[in-house]
Amino acid sequence: MARILIVDDSPSQLLGIQRIIEKLGHETLTAEDGAAGVEVAKAELPDLILMDVVMPNLNGFQATRTLSRESTTRSIPVVLVTTKDQDTDRMWGMRQGARAYLTKPFAESDLSELIDRLLSEGDEPPPTAA
Repeated sequence: MARILIVDDSPSQLLGIQRIIEKLGHETLTAEDGAAGVEVAKAELPDLILMDVVMPNLNGFQATRTLSRESTTRSIPVVLVTTKDQDTDRMWGMRQGARAYLTKPFAESDLSELIDRLLSEGDEPPPTAA
C-alpha cells in the first residue's frame, strides 16, 4: 500500500480521485492548493503525488518545480492531473519535473495503470528539472 498525496482545489475532483485511490488499496493525503501540497509533501514524504495545475496560491507547475528542486522531495514522482490539454502545457509540466501528465476527465483504468507503473519504478532517479 502506497501513500498518495492528491493536490486539487476542487472538492469534487479531490473526493473523486480519493475514492479511486482508496479503492485501489492505497492511503491518501490531500491538499487544496499548490502551497499546501508542497508543505504536506515535505512533511509526509508520500510515495506519489497527483497534482492539479490550475489552483490558487501556487499553481501545479510551480509546486511541481518546487518539489523537483527540493532534496527531500525530488525523488517523489509527480503526476500532473489537469484539464489543460495542450501539448505546450504537457511539455511545460514535464520540464518542471513531472513524471507523467494525465488529462481530465480520465478513465479510472488509466489512472490505475499510471499509478502502478510509477510505483513499480521505485527509486529510479527523476528527470532533471529545467
